[in-house]
Amino acid sequence: MAMPKPIIELKDVSLTLSSGAGPVNILKKINFAIEDGETVGIVGPSGSGKSSLMSLMTGLEQSTTGSVIVDGLPFEGADEDTLARHRLSRVGIVMQAFHLIPTMTALENVAVPLELAKVNDAFDRASRELEAVGLAHRMDHYPAQLSGGEQQRVALARALAPEPAILFGDEPTGNLDGKTGRAIIDLIFNLSKSRRSTLILVTHDPALADQCDRVISMADGNIVDDTGNTRSVDGKTDMMPKAARS
Repeated sequence: MAMPKPIIELKDVSLTLSSGAGPVNILKKINFAIEDGETVGIVGPSGSGKSSLMSLMTGLEQSTTGSVIVDGLPFEGADEDTLARHRLSRVGIVMQAFHLIPTMTALENVAVPLELAKVNDAFDRASRELEAVGLAHRMDHYPAQLSGGEQQRVALARALAPEPAILFGDEPTGNLDGKTGRAIIDLIFNLSKSRRSTLILVTHDPALADQCDRVISMADGNIVDDTGNTRSVDGKTDMMPKAARS
């Protein structure tokens, strides 16, 4: 039986950016694949390259060398319009900053991106997504009228509304207190699991990363560890990296 293709595949990927002091190597020869439906935590100190890695996987940044293929689309050579359409339809992103439009209600913040993507039932779908994150009673409120946790729930609803194959989170609880952050993380895991989405979380928090199927550790632009959590594989306890089982 043929093995399924990974939903994300990076081969020999490097990212070099210019600076006043000369070229800076942000990422160096990155290689890994992520399975459809896998949950992956990406950890490392500030400056290790983890957010840059996410930018490559979402098409917000183009690699200097190597190949990036996400949900069947090769990013190499793809123009900005193609990448933007891919993000709108196949990728959801939740950031540390909520990035809500202050002059729009919660419902409008979720519905308008769907309208831009030419979704016919944009407001109906936005309403359902806000209900799913527990904000049925706050749809007509503006961001300034919402708590930080509620604003992040709106951002999560917006990310999930296009029914993406992949959900990315970049420090999604960084602006929240511990209790609120844990509630948001539980919601992210539960909703991505129920929708069978692939989930990739960039985080400084090892405890959060340990909730994932797999943890990729980074330092100085390199992957220094790529380990699957202990789990049963064909009835046997297994600690092998998922990349090695692919």
